[in-house]
Amino acid sequence: MAAAACRVSVFPSPQELGPALAQLVAERAAAAATGGGGGRFSLGLSGGSLVGILSRDLPPAAVGPAAPAGWLVAFCDERLVPPEHPESTLGAYKAQLLPRLPGPGPRVLALTPGLAPAAAAEDYAAQLRQAFPDEDIPVFDLLVLGIGPDGHTCSLFPGHPLLQEKEKIVAAITDSPKPPPERITLTLPVLNAARMVVFVATGEGKAAVLKRILEGEEENPLPAARVRPHSGQLRWFLDEAAAKELTIPLEKHSIL
Repeated sequence: MAAAACRVSVFPSPQELGPALAQLVAERAAAAATGGGGGRFSLGLSGGSLVGILSRDLPPAAVGPAAPAGWLVAFCDERLVPPEHPESTLGAYKAQLLPRLPGPGPRVLALTPGLAPAAAAEDYAAQLRQAFPDEDIPVFDLLVLGIGPDGHTCSLFPGHPLLQEKEKIVAAITDSPKPPPERITLTLPVLNAARMVVFVATGEGKAAVLKRILEGEEENPLPAARVRPHSGQLRWFLDEAAAKELTIPLEKHSIL
């Protein structure tokens, strides 16, 4: 991936990264609220460690024009487990973030419980099409994505056939190499249609894969390296531990 294709911001630790990420979300929300998009801010969220980061730092930033009343929140992937299950992304955000946002809260698109994988994917795709009625492929204002040590993002895994999906906006996966095996995920056409995508990665365990993604020119790119918005912006928010092997130009941020 060419360095000029994205901006890479590096922070001393997750504690400094979190407020900057929250400020970015708030800025994009305020821009959507005051722009020509009818006042709605569409936000796609991944789970994992992002839940804790956003839950800690986003609520104080979500005020004024960035208030959540005008947000549409969807999840970039979801495990096929009940909302109360510890692996549920919806459950994690309902427990940690959503109660802390100033009311009235956002509209949240949630997985319909109890459906088989293919039906769950079709149901979630139908929800998205209803929420984005004028777009063949939903165009999110902002997607906040994580990345695994193997280079996966959402539930798009290295070498998996879903990386070639061109038609579906939501796909089912029944053989996830990371448990639980049954999931749904946004596909690359949706990720690459977004107005902005920001990847968040922290910790030394991500350093090697980030070097491959951001500096490598691989014949068969890792899933996260395939996320390159066609007309939108691509950002990376890293801590110093995750960025330690990178030699490309970096925007380094000091402790405030």
